[in-house]
Amino acid sequence: MQAAGPELLYRPLMTNRQFRTVFEGGSFFEGPRWHEGTWWVSDFYRRTVSTVTPDGAESVVLEVEGQPSGLGWMPDGALIVTSMKDRRLLRVADGSTTTLADLTEHCGGHLNDLVVDTHGHVFVGDLAFDLMAMATPEPTSLKRVDPDGTVTVVAERMWTPNGMAITPDGGTLLVDETLGNRVTAFDLAADGSLSNRRTWAEFGPEPAGGSLGEVLGGLDVAPDGCTLDADGYLWVADGKNGRVLRVAEGATVAEEIAAPEGLGVFACALGGDDGRTLLLCCAPDFLEHTRAPVREAVLLAVDVEVPHAGLP
Repeated sequence: MQAAGPELLYRPLMTNRQFRTVFEGGSFFEGPRWHEGTWWVSDFYRRTVSTVTPDGAESVVLEVEGQPSGLGWMPDGALIVTSMKDRRLLRVADGSTTTLADLTEHCGGHLNDLVVDTHGHVFVGDLAFDLMAMATPEPTSLKRVDPDGTVTVVAERMWTPNGMAITPDGGTLLVDETLGNRVTAFDLAADGSLSNRRTWAEFGPEPAGGSLGEVLGGLDVAPDGCTLDADGYLWVADGKNGRVLRVAEGATVAEEIAAPEGLGVFACALGGDDGRTLLLCCAPDFLEHTRAPVREAVLLAVDVEVPHAGLP
C-alpha cells in the first residue's frame, strides 16, 4: 500500500527552472515572508531576523538569543517572532521587544513556525521532542495565541506541526505535519476557533516506527515550510528530499523543483512585486552542530506563473 499510494499521486511536471541566488552566507534560514516590498527571514544559528532586498542587501532587524523561527504581523503592524529555545512569542513594535506569550507548559520541544490571521490570532507549533539529540519522535499540539497573550490548545496529536497557510477567504488553515507525511486542514472561524479537522494532502501512511531514523525512513514527503498560490495549490518544502512541490488538495503533485545538488529545501515563500517569485531556504542539512559553525545556507529564487495568495 505504501508504494502504490505515492506512485499514483506523483505524476509531477519535472521542471528545470533557473535558480538565482538572492543571498548567501547564512547558517540556516527559516520563516521566509514577503512583507512591504522586501523579504523577511529568520536565521536560526546566527540568531537574527533580517530583511533581504530582491537584489540581496541584508539588514538585521532583530537579534533573538533564543533562536528565531516563524514570523508574522498583527493587524496593528507589530511583528511576531518565535523564540524557539525559551518557547516564547515575541512582539516587536515601536522599537521595543516584549513577550506576547510564554508557551513552555504546552511544548515538548522548541517552539517553531507560526501564522497570524487577519484578526491577530497566532497559530504556532512545536517540535515535541529534542530533535537535535535525535530523540524518539512524539506527537504534540497546535496552539493559538490571542492578541492579549491568552494561549489555547486548538488541536492535539499532531506530528510536528510546522509550516502553515491560511486561504485568501480566511476560512481554512493548512498545517504541514512534517513527521506525519501529510498536510492537515481545519475550518477557521473569525474568533480563531478550529473545526472540521481533515487530511488535505496525504503523501503516504503515517510512519509507525519508533526512532527518528525509522520515522524519517517511512516518510515519502517531510512537509516543512509552505506557501499558497492563487490557484489553490500549496508549494511545500520537502525537508527530506531536497525539493519543493506544488501540491493540490488530495496530494496530487503538479510540479517538482529539485534544489541544486547538496542542498536541502526547508522553507519557501511566494513574493516579489507581482507575487510570482518563489523563494527557497536552502542548506546542506538542519543540524545545529553542523550549521552553526559555517555559513553555507542560501536563499534561492525561481520565477513561477501563479502568484501568491492568502497568508502568510
